[in-house]
Amino acid sequence: MSDDKKREDFGIELGDRRGSGFDAPPPPKMPPQSHSTTSSPLLPILAYCGSSILMTVTNKYVLSDMNFNLNFFLLCVQSVVCVMAIQSCKSSGIITYRDFNSDEAKKWFPISLLLIGMIYTSTKALQFLSIPVYTIFKNLTIILIAYGEVLWFGGSVTVMALFSFGLMVLSSVIAAWADIQHALQNYGGHGSSEASDKISTLNAGYIWMMLNCFCSAAYVLGMRKRIKLTNFKDFDTMYYNNLLSIPILLLCSLFLENWSSANIAKNFPTERRNAIILAMVFSGLSSVFISYTSAWCVRVTSSTTYSMVGALNKLPIALSGLIFFDAPVTLPSVSAIAVGFVSGIVYALAKVRQSAGGPKTVLPTMQNPMSASSQSMRDSFKS
Repeated sequence: MSDDKKREDFGIELGDRRGSGFDAPPPPKMPPQSHSTTSSPLLPILAYCGSSILMTVTNKYVLSDMNFNLNFFLLCVQSVVCVMAIQSCKSSGIITYRDFNSDEAKKWFPISLLLIGMIYTSTKALQFLSIPVYTIFKNLTIILIAYGEVLWFGGSVTVMALFSFGLMVLSSVIAAWADIQHALQNYGGHGSSEASDKISTLNAGYIWMMLNCFCSAAYVLGMRKRIKLTNFKDFDTMYYNNLLSIPILLLCSLFLENWSSANIAKNFPTERRNAIILAMVFSGLSSVFISYTSAWCVRVTSSTTYSMVGALNKLPIALSGLIFFDAPVTLPSVSAIAVGFVSGIVYALAKVRQSAGGPKTVLPTMQNPMSASSQSMRDSFKS
């Protein structure tokens, strides 16, 4: 499931590996080995970046038509595809996760509700905003999570992290200003009804984006607190999140969305029907790819490298909007992407420095909302 969904993408907390239960005695020194796909970090890093771009682009393709209004149905399809995919992986022995338990489901149900709020607002924001603007504004979630960590988990915010937060806010302001200026310049100016409609669309996107930031922060912080009660690993989290979401999303779609033949034809026009359905399936699979490649990256690299990959990954995602869609390419829009990119790097460096200082609480970054801990995911893979 997509973070928008699915996370980002979407909240991964890498933590301090020195204090976790994953440390093993140093392995004996081995002679240098030849290059292989299992030990080289390049392939998993590229796979992780590619799966992140795939999920964002496929979601945007489905939602790019402003007439599309079956968002709950889209999310339901993604959840069904995700459950089927990870169940197939479990049956094949690729991954493992615990079987369904009704008591655990009751404990986890509130988190699934928060997830639905996060992914629904994510699809609405992505529908009204371009991918670069969406990616830039998504950084603001990090600020909310960081201060949520301070309030409820005894976290800390360094000066360098504060500086990165300032850059994130600045990049968001530049992106919004660039969007509005582009609308005024290309749709007839202040007095034009077309320009007013375009700005109204952008304002709706900003509102949905603001709601998404709060919902995403609530989901990540709530999941962190709840996960201590269930001791879920990452694929346990993915399984319960998607499975518990399916009936809610299905009921919301049936009762809140328009299923008339005319509306179905509008949402799935004949010339794009097969492509839209295929994109919906791919977006569901991409959430599984992100979780799998996240664990792969953590296994073959260090947590520091992984956090830097997460920061650098924002650039290709933003650029994908310029390449595959008609996102405006102007000096302000490119500047906003650059400032947002730098803010991600500064924040990743702040985390690295904070980890080197030895604190146990490390502020999370929004990469994949389906994940609770990238380190715990490694337990879900059979060695």
